[in-house]
Amino acid sequence: MRNYIAVLLLLFVLALPWFMINYPVQVHTVVSAIDRIGQQFAAIVLARNPKTIAQIQTKYDRQYPTKVRVLLVPGHEPGYGGAEFRGLIERELNTRLAEELKKFLEQNGRYEVFVSRTDYAWSPQFSSYFDNTWDEIVEWQKASRREISHLRSLGTISQIVPTVLHNDAPQNVALRLYGMTKWSNENDIDIVFHIHFNDYPGHKYNEEGKYSGFAIYVPERQFANSTTTRAIANNIFKRLAKYNPTSDLPSESSGIIEEQELIAVGANNTADSASMLIEYAYVFERQLTDPEVKGLAIRDLAFHTYLGLQDFFGSKTDVVQSYDTLMAPYHFNRQISTSGYSKTDVFALQTAMILDGVYPPANYKLNDCPRTGVFGPCTRAALATFQKKYGIKGEKDIVGTQTLQKLNQLYLVKDQ
Repeated sequence: MRNYIAVLLLLFVLALPWFMINYPVQVHTVVSAIDRIGQQFAAIVLARNPKTIAQIQTKYDRQYPTKVRVLLVPGHEPGYGGAEFRGLIERELNTRLAEELKKFLEQNGRYEVFVSRTDYAWSPQFSSYFDNTWDEIVEWQKASRREISHLRSLGTISQIVPTVLHNDAPQNVALRLYGMTKWSNENDIDIVFHIHFNDYPGHKYNEEGKYSGFAIYVPERQFANSTTTRAIANNIFKRLAKYNPTSDLPSESSGIIEEQELIAVGANNTADSASMLIEYAYVFERQLTDPEVKGLAIRDLAFHTYLGLQDFFGSKTDVVQSYDTLMAPYHFNRQISTSGYSKTDVFALQTAMILDGVYPPANYKLNDCPRTGVFGPCTRAALATFQKKYGIKGEKDIVGTQTLQKLNQLYLVKDQ
């Protein structure tokens, strides 16, 4: 049989010039058809198998035999990359938040969690994967680029100009990101979180920038993993936005930004997993630069992320916590005033006043008045509203005996 096919192919090649001279239109039509078939075949060869909402939610069901598989990717590489501000290193903040989120997920028991790296090294599975399959990763990335080019030429996917400019990653860094996506596809990963803290050009190394807040990047809506990612991201956004400002960088002000070119969320339509990148705050924001509240802020960000994921599964009962923040319940037992205070107490006070609906004060946003643990004008204005609401007098600009009593009455214990 192979001999017959070889003979036929040889005859076709020998006869092709004659056909091109005598039947140019017909030959062009046939060649175009073969090209279209080839393009479509390439798309089929690299066809995605995206995780659906129903698939992931079914996995979470108690009766399902396997767990939801989650990959946490602390942004950047061990010992390399990321923003820095006054000695604060973003890539280390990323690993701290990943560690906290991993704890919440594993306490649940329905998740199997993988983390791509520590501060010092890639996790064993990724170190081995990069070493053993590097050439495959390179070829897969090239094939994916060819595929998206074919799909765009066919009009199946339109190219969208990004609204946010990102720094180009060095080639090896970019290939390792593609490798993580490839590994996730091959290892039945359901959800991927890329964890970052933001920065932007235009401010000096030791000066705070003018922007604040979080943003979530998701695949552009034409990509295979977009629908599921967006459904999860919407829930996480709602949780984060209650206690944390949404980015006020104009191109991020929607809070959830669609991307085609961001490798982390599946550039070139590569990801099967629901994949998002969360910029949790700007690296120069005070709740991160202050050692007294940094750990509190990071743990609460991780907790809000976890709660948003639980909302996606409709499983609020799986959260063993009376409040939707780790800063409540809280025992207020020390006076707070401009003459002296604990930043932990003020961070808890700001949280309690968010729960009470009086923080930030009227006509201000959380970007103007974030939770920082600083007893400044925003906190004092909200405190005055709180005291007026509950008929507390004689404690202007002070969290005194009456205010402490009311705070503990409201936020020390909550009935289940």
